[in-house]
Amino acid sequence: MHEHELWFTALLNQNLAGPANAAIEAFGQHAHEHAKPWTNYNAMLVLIVAFLLVLPWIVRAGLSLAKPGNLQQIFELLISFVKTQAEEVIGHGGAKYAYWFATCFVFILFCNLLGVIPTFESPTMSPAVPLGIAVATFLYYNGAGIKAQGVIGHLKHFMGPVWWLAPFMFAIEIISHLIRPVSLTIRLFANMLAGEQVTIAFMQLIPIGAPAILMGLHTFVSFLQAFIFMILSMAYVGMAVAHEDH
Repeated sequence: MHEHELWFTALLNQNLAGPANAAIEAFGQHAHEHAKPWTNYNAMLVLIVAFLLVLPWIVRAGLSLAKPGNLQQIFELLISFVKTQAEEVIGHGGAKYAYWFATCFVFILFCNLLGVIPTFESPTMSPAVPLGIAVATFLYYNGAGIKAQGVIGHLKHFMGPVWWLAPFMFAIEIISHLIRPVSLTIRLFANMLAGEQVTIAFMQLIPIGAPAILMGLHTFVSFLQAFIFMILSMAYVGMAVAHEDH
């Protein structure tokens, strides 16, 4: 099914099709000279990344110990909240992983919330975006496990508690770990896509009053899905870095 091209996507296809085609060719894919290489989710990601690159400069400009600004207070509360959650889910030392969790939360949240703005849509509605975040999380928690316990210690988590069941448990654990990125992807993608489709349907049926209510619901779901993704990431890190005696 051909997706409706958003105005910002059309703008990128009109002015930056060449660089996009060159990037596609660099990865070994054939790009047609007059094709439209920019998809909606790619265009929305450009906006999100640009905004998140500018946001730290905005926050930094208002940093103050005596009179912190609203943005500073919001991000201080966010980091404090994420550290508290990490300590509760992972245990002692979990706060050191908080910046990864906060990054995932903020990125996913802004991706989700972009769909609230008219003429834009959430890039997390495309499975490629949640999959990318899920794969990055998969690599991160396995890397954290190896760093905390070494390769051998990390592999012991795949062996189970009984040595004679180790070959059987190893196969099951490998499958379980490989399913995790898929589960994270489907959960985020399906919820955001379903929410968008429900919103569109109700706005067509009840154009007066319904949009405001549905935008509020979309905002709530955006926060909820970002939070769930973050908590699941914490759980995976916690299991990866946990010692066998815990």
